[in-house]
Amino acid sequence: MRADRLLSTLLLLQGHRRLTGRELANRLEVSARTVHRDMEALSAAGVPVYALRGARGGWQLDEGWRTRVPGLDDAELRALLMAQPRVLGDPRLVRAAERAIDKLMAALPATLREQAASIRKRLHVDTAGWNGAPENLAMLPVVQDAVARDRKLFFRYVKERERVERTVDPLGLVAKSGTWYLVAGTPAGLRTYRVSRMEDARILERASERPKEFDLAAYWKSSTEELRSRPRYQATFRMEEGVAEELRRWRNASPTGEGHRSPGRGWVTLRVQFDDEDQACFVALGFGPRAEVIEPKTLRDRVAADLKAAGERYRSLNRSPASRTPRRAPTRSRGARPGVERAAGK
Repeated sequence: MRADRLLSTLLLLQGHRRLTGRELANRLEVSARTVHRDMEALSAAGVPVYALRGARGGWQLDEGWRTRVPGLDDAELRALLMAQPRVLGDPRLVRAAERAIDKLMAALPATLREQAASIRKRLHVDTAGWNGAPENLAMLPVVQDAVARDRKLFFRYVKERERVERTVDPLGLVAKSGTWYLVAGTPAGLRTYRVSRMEDARILERASERPKEFDLAAYWKSSTEELRSRPRYQATFRMEEGVAEELRRWRNASPTGEGHRSPGRGWVTLRVQFDDEDQACFVALGFGPRAEVIEPKTLRDRVAADLKAAGERYRSLNRSPASRTPRRAPTRSRGARPGVERAAGK
């Protein structure tokens, strides 16, 4: 176990050049004292590792020293191949990742190559949504390039019903459940942009400014926690049990308490949180007679007014001459009296 940890420490230092004792302890999930003992063991084994003092210090390998990466074990191979490059979403990134996997496969021994091929056949990733509208990641390669090269990025951003222009300092990319976000610096501070809402993204030949000690993972964690704690719009509904179950499964509506059963109707009362009143109104109108708004009164009045306006519009359409289908007079057979149809076959 310790040998694996020492190897992981070497690879971390090779990849990051310098890491503090606390960073190594967090990544390896050990104590700072354990990290110090591991460094002493590496030094005793002849590995040129040394400590730098000061505010920007840490542990570092001697320049030019490298260790050969050993072959993958079964667990590492399974984890890597089961990740499947197709989860990246964008076709160009998928093709690049597939080429990397193919090179890895070619370098494996014959026995592992057969095992790897068998593993890859056991997972399929479908990035398209059920409605056939996957995330538009056409701008992702440009954004990724700007992040990697530390260059300012210009793009047009679709924000609600308008398009705004932004020039930002790209700091990092976050992928969450198939959706990609850019974290960037702006004159107003750090902001997060959804890549699928970007248009006409262009890299500018100006170096971006990066805050000192910026930690992408820490920023994302704090921003998501802040989003969860932000006050939201709360409404109370009385609805059919089936509708209530649908609402519980809807990711943008979070029930805030257990509903209680209404006597004799098979309905439940449920308090639900929404992003805003527009979203709550949309849900109330969508479920129609299977749901009723109890409170707030402003939402109930708005839904009632929308239903009344819709009813008047449809009644007006039904009364208009254009909506009337001309009636044909009933066809009478010869010899038949008015109002009396001749029996078929007679």
